[in-house]
Amino acid sequence: MKILVVDDEKLLVKGMKFNLENEGYEVECAYDGAAAVELARSARFDLIILDVMMPEMDGVEACMRIREFSNVPVIMLTAKSEDADKLMGFESGADDYLTKPFNILELKARVRALLRRAAGTQRSSGRQLAAGDITLNTEERAAFKAGRPVELTAKEYDLIELLMRNPRRVYSRENLMNVVWGYSYGGDYRTVDVHIRRLREKLESDPAQPVYILTKWGVGYYFKG
Repeated sequence: MKILVVDDEKLLVKGMKFNLENEGYEVECAYDGAAAVELARSARFDLIILDVMMPEMDGVEACMRIREFSNVPVIMLTAKSEDADKLMGFESGADDYLTKPFNILELKARVRALLRRAAGTQRSSGRQLAAGDITLNTEERAAFKAGRPVELTAKEYDLIELLMRNPRRVYSRENLMNVVWGYSYGGDYRTVDVHIRRLREKLESDPAQPVYILTKWGVGYYFKG
């Protein structure tokens, strides 16, 4: 698997490259957001690790531009711990984030988890899920709205597949974090809200009045099959 590491701290990039290559990944490096976008456009990567604060173009803008042509999984790195900065990363299309300084073992664990989900391991081959005009091809991890393909990030796909496999089952935000992300953000469950809103914008005819991805007020979210 091929990973793009992007950060203007060259020593940090060198350390991440060394550790990820020791795990068997092929690693390419860049040091600003503009270069990251060009590399992502010209080559195929299985995952991108992208710092937020960089010259030329910051990581948030770079992620948004990459999302215009690719749904490659993205892990954002940030030196800030404020919730607003984390949510801004998710708004731009990131799938996960790490706050600097971070433990390299945690980074490798996040990389493995995200690549595993993106590769669709432990999926049923050739299966389809359908409800109304929404269809998922679980073999290809592809989503369709009225027959037209819809680009979803890895986490968006994991989330909608879970909900569609379990129609009318209400999941709390904490449940969804544990099942889809595989770990807790220490109570910052607004991450789930951001992903639900993006799914509604992509899959609902009227996101303000959803008919599929519904809210059980005070409890959580569910899919009305």
